[in-house]
Amino acid sequence: MKTELLDYHLPPELIAQTPADKRTASRLLVLHRTDGRLEDRMFSDLPEYLRSGDCVVFNNTKVLPARFYFQRSTGTRMEALFLSEVKSGLWQVMIKNARRIKTGETLVFLNRDNTPGPASTAMDRIEEGHWRLHLHNAAPAENVLQTIGFAPLPPYIKRDGQHDPVNHDLSRYQTVFAEKPGAIAAPTAGLHFDQALLDKISAMQVRSARCTLHVGTGTFKPVQTETLEDHPIHSEFFAMPPDAAQTINAVRHSGGRIIAVGTTSVRTLESVAHEGKAVASSGQTQLFITPGYRFKLVDGMITNFHLPRSTLLSLVAAFAGLEMILKAYHHAIDRKYRFYSYGDAMLII
Repeated sequence: MKTELLDYHLPPELIAQTPADKRTASRLLVLHRTDGRLEDRMFSDLPEYLRSGDCVVFNNTKVLPARFYFQRSTGTRMEALFLSEVKSGLWQVMIKNARRIKTGETLVFLNRDNTPGPASTAMDRIEEGHWRLHLHNAAPAENVLQTIGFAPLPPYIKRDGQHDPVNHDLSRYQTVFAEKPGAIAAPTAGLHFDQALLDKISAMQVRSARCTLHVGTGTFKPVQTETLEDHPIHSEFFAMPPDAAQTINAVRHSGGRIIAVGTTSVRTLESVAHEGKAVASSGQTQLFITPGYRFKLVDGMITNFHLPRSTLLSLVAAFAGLEMILKAYHHAIDRKYRFYSYGDAMLII
């Protein structure tokens, strides 16, 4: 499939820079796959589209405060993104303007108040912009990031680094059901839920299941190849616990629907599908869902509006049909919906 078919024009002012005042106060565009009908609703209306016996599947990954700043010996302040802890005290990071960094150079991390924090040594460059850093004090990465880290907002959300609404972003760029640390980007469809809405859904006898997929930077990487099939898909860790698989299989057996919250839950569900059932498992998934894919477990999904030419737009186009999705996106643009991570949501059923 030609990548250009996933293109659309979005006015820059529709890229949400802040979340809605309340999590459930986002707008919700409901797309009915059977006839292409669209409804303009609020996210708080979601329970009206769920039925007793359905199962809503959430991704319980927890976003690390992975964006941080450091200072070179020259005094230059630079920005980086934590990617992974290779082993104790050895980090893999992505550095902005990394060409300036030299092997063996000492880099001093900056605490959130801009005071000097832990020191590190630039060990080696892995690839363009990616470095391995050795921390002089080998504390667990999660502990260090709690002192130096900011919410890893995508680049289309603008913050100046000096006057970040730190606590607000750390709170709102995280789902209320986040539990398993490891993501460096939020599963954004889940950001619209608050505890009151979760309780309301549960009271309707709608079941829930929690899986984990640690969202990585590859999720937002635009497809730059001429055809989708030539795009090198990213790999992400997933886990489908036995209790979640059991719940999902019981709901399917009784005729209920599986509603995935976010494309990350969709990828997890489809990665563990075997003969119409969810198999408890964990590992790395490189599942690339493109138009023509036949879904095995997912009956509906809640998702945000995605970037043009992205693997996420490819996934929702596979689920609802490319023509129907682009029609829905143009409808959302005409009606001034807010797009991307902090934006509004879609329910596709």
